[in-house]
Amino acid sequence: MFAILSVIFGKRARFPRLACPVLAVKTVRQKHQASNELLSLLDKFRRMVNECVAFGIEENISSLMTLSLRSYNRLSPSTLSYYRLGAISSATGILRNYRKAKRKNPRTSVPYAGKLMLTTCYGFKIQSDLLRLPLNPRQYIYVKLNNHTLQVLSGHDVRSVTLTPHSLSISYSKETVDIKPEGYVGIDRNLDNVTVASTDQIVRRFDMLKATRIKSDYRFVNSHFKRNDSRIRKRVHGKYGRKQRNRVQPLIHNVSRRVVDEAKNRRYGIVMERLTGMRRLYRKGNGQSRSYRARMNSWSYGELQRQIEYKARWEGVRVIYVPARNTSKRCSVCGYKTLESTHRRLWCPHCGAIMDRDENAARNIAARGLRFSPNGPLGEAMVEEREPENATLILKVDGGKLSQRPTTTTIRSMKT
Repeated sequence: MFAILSVIFGKRARFPRLACPVLAVKTVRQKHQASNELLSLLDKFRRMVNECVAFGIEENISSLMTLSLRSYNRLSPSTLSYYRLGAISSATGILRNYRKAKRKNPRTSVPYAGKLMLTTCYGFKIQSDLLRLPLNPRQYIYVKLNNHTLQVLSGHDVRSVTLTPHSLSISYSKETVDIKPEGYVGIDRNLDNVTVASTDQIVRRFDMLKATRIKSDYRFVNSHFKRNDSRIRKRVHGKYGRKQRNRVQPLIHNVSRRVVDEAKNRRYGIVMERLTGMRRLYRKGNGQSRSYRARMNSWSYGELQRQIEYKARWEGVRVIYVPARNTSKRCSVCGYKTLESTHRRLWCPHCGAIMDRDENAARNIAARGLRFSPNGPLGEAMVEEREPENATLILKVDGGKLSQRPTTTTIRSMKT
């Protein structure tokens, strides 16, 4: 049918984009104390994961299907098939991360699962306020669920269960439909603040200085520990690392929730920069001080992105990513290259605007999201026309054309 319509109209047919349901996933976590039987099951699962990892590295396998076909029968036949499939799936994730890390560093050490854990998508069942896990045929282990977990899971589809000796995580899902954006908000992530600017010129700033200070305090504490035993040193640093995360995570959660709620209430989409390779900028040998590298490498830009993305998907808010190049350097008014001023302010020599560096970046990010949105006008991505000499240009969208107009005839191109 599509080919017939294309022949009739003589060009590629364009149809309105239909809203398709998207599967959104969340996880609820609670504490628990594992019994001896459950600890034995966790240890057995860990050993199966390590067997699959070793086999995958030996045979150079990173595909879930190939690893399932070739390692399923190698695992202990006395173990339930639910857990064998879960171990193969967990090993596949470890192998893919290992292959990715090895491409960057050929001396990457061989991975293995060190912590007791269990992940399964099958076999479990929630009965009343208990989670039932099969141990052997017609033999089960029960874990009590608290009121908060039961309240969160009510009315949702439970997908998988992950257990450790002291915690239980249950993932659940629902189908959402993307809200058609009536505008966009651009998010500029910085070390000490998060700046949000919308396409209607409203700017908000969220202070993250408290999180930066918390991380600085824990770096100072960890730097004064002198331990000869690496195992004790690892245990101590791990304890203070968990304390730091428990204090920083609520701050990031508060900011991400407020950003997503505002975008949902205003029916706006969210635009963020595609930040990749940030850690390579602050490596040893780059001519930077040790304290500066430590401070920049503790920046939680990835965690903030993760939280915004999954919360936006849960609420049906669209999230798009734009290139990060020149978002802070280009003027958000005219598109000209700006010059650095004092106190993180920029000055544009073309239009004379003086603006905050973070606000300028957030406005540029929002403008890029508006221009490259999937909901742009029909033919926007297919036809580019020559601008007349007296044409009225739209600021923040055609800012780059103010300094240089096209001088050659634009070629119309359509995909056939």
